[in-house]
Amino acid sequence: MNKTVTAAEANRDFSKLLRSVRDGESFIVTSHGTPVAKLVPIEDDLARRELAKQRVLERLRNQPALNLPKATRDEMNERGG
Repeated sequence: MNKTVTAAEANRDFSKLLRSVRDGESFIVTSHGTPVAKLVPIEDDLARRELAKQRVLERLRNQPALNLPKATRDEMNERGG
């Protein structure tokens, strides 16, 4: 669960905030009530990216190849693609 802190609070208590993030907490930083940043433990972010990458690769492996017409580079440039 993300906790919300203002930019002023984050600035004032940055060291404390980083200790909390290191301990597994996540924060949304707001400026004038608008969310502008997210502080999350690096492992969470890396794990989420790796999972997304694996999902994309699995989807690509399972998708049939399209039967695109063969064209030379010059022909493709003439077509705008």
